[in-house]
Amino acid sequence: MTIPDVTIYTDGACLGNPGPGGYGAIIEISGTRVEKCGGFRLTTNNRMEITAAIAGLELLRERCKIFIFSDSQYLVRAMTEGWVYKWRANGWMRNKKEQALNPDLWERLLKLCQKHEVEFRRVRGNNNHVENERCDRLANEAAQCSALPVDTVYESLITKC
Repeated sequence: MTIPDVTIYTDGACLGNPGPGGYGAIIEISGTRVEKCGGFRLTTNNRMEITAAIAGLELLRERCKIFIFSDSQYLVRAMTEGWVYKWRANGWMRNKKEQALNPDLWERLLKLCQKHEVEFRRVRGNNNHVENERCDRLANEAAQCSALPVDTVYESLITKC
């Protein structure tokens, strides 16, 4: 049985960093195109980049071969160079002194990736890549919504400081 090929384009945005943030994802499968976006009232750009990939993957119900295109070096390199696996193996520490950021989102992303064959690829941002530009617009529009939900994990972290 062959598994379907899926292409997911993603982007995250933040109005200030931290600040109100949004994500956008375009999912293409079997000639169908779906757009998804959302955001949070206080978050970071990197959280939105990871969330965009999660949002795209969460729409898929069966095992797929997926190509995720993102302009985020943080997201793509963490996945392709294995950083995220090292951070997790080290108790979400980047090194002996620094905690890895966003472990809640990385865990969700890794769990979703286990269900599929996923390959991350980087595209240049603001380089007239049609789908990346559309995801950027979706993310920025979402970040500007007036009634954004709370990113409870992020806000609980910053209130502890």
